[in-house]
Amino acid sequence: MDKMLYIFVEGPDDSRFFDKMGKNLFKNRYDEDKIKTYEYSTKTKEKINDFLRIIGKMGADYICQSDLDEAPCASKRKAKLKERFSGFEENRIMVVKIEIESWYLALLDDNACRRFKIRPGKIKNTAHITKEQFDALIPKKFDSRVDFMVEILECASIESAKQRNTSFKYFIDKYCL
Repeated sequence: MDKMLYIFVEGPDDSRFFDKMGKNLFKNRYDEDKIKTYEYSTKTKEKINDFLRIIGKMGADYICQSDLDEAPCASKRKAKLKERFSGFEENRIMVVKIEIESWYLALLDDNACRRFKIRPGKIKNTAHITKEQFDALIPKKFDSRVDFMVEILECASIESAKQRNTSFKYFIDKYCL
């Protein structure tokens, strides 16, 4: 398990998710110190494409994670990313429906929901959760959304997430096992 895995992510919420969860999700394929996140959304296409060439020469693996955002479907979002960053291979792009916050909430099992005073039925299917809906669910005891996200990651249930979010399940089935 000497191979590196780079996970290209859009921003800090995505980095936080994969910095913590990547070690659990990829533990059967990569040593935890060989998994690195890389925020791409603020980088130039030249810088990203150069980095992808370096990764290829190293023999490392990569996955690009992206939110669906305003795209009508995952295929259109992948095409837009490939248009901007020609070095990304389509089969290495994973689209989160709709935003990474939906994956955070999916990680909550029923017990964690009760602990955070969220009705489990309210997040039975998190695939269409937006940032705004996520923010509305943050318990008042948290000073910030980041604190809430960190707390979710501490009690994360991958099994719950696979049941609550189809794009998370797809990600697990395609990349992690």
